[in-house]
Amino acid sequence: MESTVLVTGAAGFIGYHVARRLLERGDRVLGLDNLNPYYDVRLKEARLAQLTPFERFRFLRHDLADRSAMEAVFASHPICRVVHLGAQAGVRHSLTNPHAYTDSNVTGFLTVLEGCRRRKVEHLVFASSSSVYGGNTRMPFSVQDNVDHPLSLYAASKKANELMAHSYAHLYRIPCTGLRFFTVYGPWGRPDMALFIFTKAILEGKPIQVFNFGKMRRDLTYIDDIVEGVIRTLDRPAAADPAWSGDHPTPAGSSAPYRLYNIGNHQPVELLRIIEVLEGLLGKKAQMELLPMQAGDVPATYADIGSLVGDVGFRPDTPIEVGIPRFVEWYRAYAGV
Repeated sequence: MESTVLVTGAAGFIGYHVARRLLERGDRVLGLDNLNPYYDVRLKEARLAQLTPFERFRFLRHDLADRSAMEAVFASHPICRVVHLGAQAGVRHSLTNPHAYTDSNVTGFLTVLEGCRRRKVEHLVFASSSSVYGGNTRMPFSVQDNVDHPLSLYAASKKANELMAHSYAHLYRIPCTGLRFFTVYGPWGRPDMALFIFTKAILEGKPIQVFNFGKMRRDLTYIDDIVEGVIRTLDRPAAADPAWSGDHPTPAGSSAPYRLYNIGNHQPVELLRIIEVLEGLLGKKAQMELLPMQAGDVPATYADIGSLVGDVGFRPDTPIEVGIPRFVEWYRAYAGV
């Protein structure tokens, strides 16, 4: 049987794009998702409909936390590499639905690690998040920084993923690479993200909630840059760092085959600038309700991508003046506006 790349969260925003890129270059892809109703399942089904015409794609509907189902997935398919993008997303949702995060992001990640151990996969690439930087204020955020002060359970679950992956890399020599994504946007994006919410509301003439009085700064990263980073790291299995020392341990490497990278645009943008670009594209002014910072949020994100550039040779560089128009074009077509 031909070797396969397992992509979890294949009906999700990033998972769909990664699966499609792998299929377009000729890989065989096994997509897995539980199609949970965190947001409109019709959008997830529409993404899957873009993948099903590919002969080398197969989809399985399973929950990551279903141990027996996940054991069967790894036992019955020739999985050689794994891109783990399935998770319960959203900082604010974690304040009101904490158990969803331990079920999917902790228990679910353990079933993936166990499957990788049994299958002896060549490489596990998994999604972490810029949220792990939590209370850190020194900019830009570096993968060599301490990240022991998460500000939400979502962030804590992603930090837990990094620790769990390292333990398996150490114990079983499974090459593991964690990617800290910085505010991903683009066509087929998530409806709970600010860009989607703002576009929909402005077109409908409804007010938008603008937190931290519009002074939030985000390192917006276009989806194509994220996918390129995922694919390049997937093709470069993590290796042990011979210079790593337990006397002076560095967080992003190890004596085990383990690596961490930031994937961000390295160009933080103020929320008001994002709204300004949208207003120009949509031809309508936003009705803004300026509000203070919400619990669990951070005022700014800014990625240090030196390690990604040095090790992988890739630098995300799509400006919002290019990426946001592409999103708006997709949104108009998808929503029939």
